[in-house]
Amino acid sequence: MKPDLTLDLAPIVPSLTLKSGNPLTAPVNVVVVGLTSDNKVSIYADSIPKAAATKIVAALVAVGATGKKDEVTRIPAGSLATADVIVAIGLGSEKTGFTPEQLRRAAGSATRTLAGFKKVAIAITAVDAIQFGAILEGAAFGAYSFTAHLNATLKKAKSPVSSVAVFTSDSITAEYRQAHLRAQVLAQGVSFARNLINASPLHLAPADLAREAKTFLAGTKVKVEILDEVALATGGYGGILGVGQGSSRPPRLIRMQYKPRGATKHVALVGKGITFDTGGISLKPPANMHHMKDDMSGAAAVISTIRAIADLELNVAVTAYAACAENMPGGGAQRPGDVITTYGGRTIEVLNTDAEGRLVMADALVRAAEDKPDVVLDIATLTGAAVVALGLRTAGVMGDQVVRDAVKTSADRAGEEFWTMPLPEELRPELESLVADIANIGSREGGMLSAGWFLKDFIAEGLPWAHLDIAGPAFNPSAAWGYNHKGAVGFGIRTMVAFIEDVMDGNVEL
Repeated sequence: MKPDLTLDLAPIVPSLTLKSGNPLTAPVNVVVVGLTSDNKVSIYADSIPKAAATKIVAALVAVGATGKKDEVTRIPAGSLATADVIVAIGLGSEKTGFTPEQLRRAAGSATRTLAGFKKVAIAITAVDAIQFGAILEGAAFGAYSFTAHLNATLKKAKSPVSSVAVFTSDSITAEYRQAHLRAQVLAQGVSFARNLINASPLHLAPADLAREAKTFLAGTKVKVEILDEVALATGGYGGILGVGQGSSRPPRLIRMQYKPRGATKHVALVGKGITFDTGGISLKPPANMHHMKDDMSGAAAVISTIRAIADLELNVAVTAYAACAENMPGGGAQRPGDVITTYGGRTIEVLNTDAEGRLVMADALVRAAEDKPDVVLDIATLTGAAVVALGLRTAGVMGDQVVRDAVKTSADRAGEEFWTMPLPEELRPELESLVADIANIGSREGGMLSAGWFLKDFIAEGLPWAHLDIAGPAFNPSAAWGYNHKGAVGFGIRTMVAFIEDVMDGNVEL
């Protein structure tokens, strides 16, 4: 009898509510307050009465709280609140104010460390709806746990916070309500992407990823089409088929379309969906290969992004492609030296089977252009060179300057770290092949940039485009920080949503 490999990967996010009034009297388990570290330690929470704030500060200072950035201090609430516990999250100096991302990380640090408590009230001053939304987002991102593989009867993990009420002294305006909706939608998308990425690769073959996408998008205005191995062969998708042919679990191409009535702009998204990457015949070293379940983070991001766009009812048409395959060194695997023919007819000499992501992306990028979008963003855990250059928390973005710079602006607004990278012309000749239209690798130096040049070859002439290499920040292999847990991050969703909002608002020149 075959084992049951199905998982429940539906996102579970905390209930988020907006509240005015005094959080110290709220029926919650924990009250979280912001704490600053200037000349004297101070409560940074305008919804808490001054007299009560003075008493709370005194109690916190007595146990050593300083308000320095990222410091978390717990004290029993006692008579200070109806809650059981008061938690102070250090914000650092207030002198220059706080960015939305600083507040997002602070709220996330609080809820991430409060697993086991059900109801939490957060009191951190927000000067506007943008900061208020950031606090909501961070709180939701921090309240996450992945337990799908734990035995139900032995499960020892503490449940994440299930209810978050964020308090403000301001009137709850339409802008605040929109920020609340946006936070709830983004939390759902990030949670779903994290679940997909954290899942065991045994349980998430390309067909499983396609099924999960279809389930997640059911009931929305997103239409889903799944191309199986037969349809891929009929259509001539040689890149996706070539990568997947070494696996007993065949590849898929997921096409998702959101087309609101009256939309005048059309954005295409393309995500890399390698559900597990051994490197193929060009086998990777075994150390940390288990992290290669994250090689479908780009696909997870575009699936979650198009759902968020539909839920927010943004007036922009979006077509998203997730190119999904498992890169295995089976008897049928492609070999170094093979020449494959991609969708549209261009040929590639495969010099290294571990440079596989660009092969599946090539097919999807050419297909995406046939939908006549105004701009294309592709997102992928594409190169180890991106990690070497930018580390584990910063993604690279390259492509047409206008689009590249617009992505950076959107990312800054969303609170995700991107750095703009060039496409030096001298790197393109290194991709010349003796026997095909292009080779899949160039020299080791500038590997992230030559990968960008490779993808650019498959972008239709005149079509605005940017490539997002998220190899570093897609997966957190070490200690949790801010709203990020160890493991999957769900990176890129916020940036792509913000970019599409900027397109809708006319902030991107297309």
